[in-house]
Order: sequence, then C-alpha cells, then structure tokens
Amino acid sequence: MMGEETKQLQEILQAACANGPINYCEYINLALYAENCGYYTRPKERVGRTPERDFYTAESLGAVFAKMVVTAAEDTLPEGMAAQSTFIEIAAEPGAELLSHLETHPFADSKVIRQGDLICANGPVVLFANEWLDALPFHRLIFRDGAWRERGVSMTSEGQLEEILLENLSAPVEAIAERLPETIEDGYELDLPLETETALASLLDQDWTGMLMLFDYGKSWPALLQACPSGTARTFSKHTQGNNLLDQPGEIDITCDICWDPLIEALKKANFAPTTFESQESFLVQRAQRAAAEIVEQSAGSFSHGRQTLMELIHPAHMGRRFQVLWGIRKG
Repeated sequence: MMGEETKQLQEILQAACANGPINYCEYINLALYAENCGYYTRPKERVGRTPERDFYTAESLGAVFAKMVVTAAEDTLPEGMAAQSTFIEIAAEPGAELLSHLETHPFADSKVIRQGDLICANGPVVLFANEWLDALPFHRLIFRDGAWRERGVSMTSEGQLEEILLENLSAPVEAIAERLPETIEDGYELDLPLETETALASLLDQDWTGMLMLFDYGKSWPALLQACPSGTARTFSKHTQGNNLLDQPGEIDITCDICWDPLIEALKKANFAPTTFESQESFLVQRAQRAAAEIVEQSAGSFSHGRQTLMELIHPAHMGRRFQVLWGIRKG
C-alpha cells in the first residue's frame, strides 16, 4: 500500500509533468527534496550499517573519522585559528553530526546545516561536507545520431513515469554545451552534475574566511567522457545498488559521481591558497598524522576497533581511494 509521503510525491510529480516532460534534474530535485515527501525531507533513517538503512558513509565510522577530520583542520590552519573559527557541517544527517562523536573540540563554536537547507557562512569558519555534492540533482545526456540529447521524464495517463528524450537541451545544459565533445561513441551516456557547480559558487560568494573541506566521490571530466559509457547515475536502497531512477521515487536515494574539474577551478579562481585535491587516503594520512598516531599507539600489540576503522578509512581497497577530498584555505 502506498504511504502518505509517497502518495503526496506522486501528486507533485503528476502536476510537474502535466504540461509536458521535465528534465531529469527537475525530477531528481522533486524525488529527493520535495517538501515533507522527498527522500531527504521525509522522516526516515537513511545512513548506517544496519540492514534497514540504505547506505553508510565515512561518518558512520564515528569517533575515528571525527578525530581525523578535526585534527586535519586544526593542524592545517595557522596556529590558533581553529579556536577562533566556527565549525560548520553541511548536509549532516540528523543524529549523525561529525562533532557529536567527540566529547570536546578545538573550535569556538559549531553549526549544522541539513541537506537541502540554505547554507550561510560568515567570519572565520571551518566548512566541512561529507557526501553533500553527490546528493544534488543532475542532468542526464545521451549521444544519439551525431548530437547530444537530453533525457527527460514524463508521466503516462495511468500515472506511470517513463523516460523520454527531450526536444531541446534545457537552459543549464545549453549554457555549458561548448564543453561537450562534438563527437563520441553513439549511445554514450553522460550524467552531468551541474548543480554542484551552482552550490559551490553560492558558497564561495559569501563573506567568510578559513578552511573548506569537501569529501566526496567523483571523477575527472576526461574520465566521465572516456571511461563511463553508461553514465554514473545509480540508486541505493537497503545497501543495494540499482539503475532505475524512476523506481520508487522518494523512497530510494539517487546519486551520481560528481565532476571535480570545475570545482577545483572555482576554488583556484576564488584565490584559495592552497587549493588541493587528493584521495581521502592522502588527505587523512598527511593532514591528520597526530590523530592517526594516537589511534595506533593506543592499541599497540592488540586488536583495536579504532585501528581497524582507521584502516577502512584510508586503505585503497576500502574508502581510501574511492573517496576524494577537495580542500583549501581562504584568507581575508
């Protein structure tokens, strides 16, 4: 039986498609963020290792990840800056905030911004986000008959969602059309996360100084155009990956790999010094040495849950290479 939130979202989607098909970015935005009934706005426990949750993140690893991130910020900033800064976490899940895993922290204050809420920052801050950008809506393209076509969503008279090809590129895609290669393998699919660029630009437009740390998974622009012929979009439900983005809207997560290149360029243009992009393994090993040494020393010669968790965070076969970190420091 269809739940109340799902029924409400169905009505919203029906209204959105009443005058014709919508692009995937519009559809995903509603499926994830429609008020009170989207995947991220309905009362639902999404993150964790238990079978009833949908996926888990580095923050699911609790105090070890929190210690590493906090230490990296404190030790990378100029001496004394952390004590003058507000730690702002973007897109934290309720009850899973990073600093909630620690008894104390070195910052002057802290603030949490939920996924989908307005982001405001000013003054000296440490801005941290773990898997914020990959949860933003994205466009979907396919190369057909010598041209890029945008994929869209329509609804049948029976209320069933179906995928179609739009007559024209939507305005955001048209605005970056010059980035797209003129020719590529027929049928090549591209999931285009333009909303990540908009979200970061909005953040950089605000009047703040300090450190920005973006943890996420993604690929370079060449990799998206050469190594991902079926795109990178996928769904997650109860730790199971799927590829039908129209299935159970509002009840399952929808995501794709972000594109790092324009985000790196945005930080460079905003005069971050340094602007650094590296694997999660590299970031934690190089920037949080003090915390890592403490975790290892506390368990010398014996099994340690903390040391095992640390290895999961940094080992290339686990999260160490799958996730990357874009970070930089912005001075006044």
